[in-house]
Amino acid sequence: MSAAAERSGSRFLYAPFEVANARIDANERVAQERWLALEYRLGRIDTALERMEKRMWLTVYGVVAVILAEGVASLLAITP
Repeated sequence: MSAAAERSGSRFLYAPFEVANARIDANERVAQERWLALEYRLGRIDTALERMEKRMWLTVYGVVAVILAEGVASLLAITP
């Protein structure tokens, strides 16, 4: 008897299925989605840090301006 005569039923029951390749493809898709999510979060963090840096510099310039204004005011008060 031939091998085809011994097997009966659907041909899909005996078709080879490469589980390893399917798992590798699925893992690659998951890794790619995780990488995209990580890049998105890092972009948001970078934007937040830039805004915070601008606020800090504005605060530093404000403090320096107040100190200079106090110094100029005290100099003007000393001279008759």
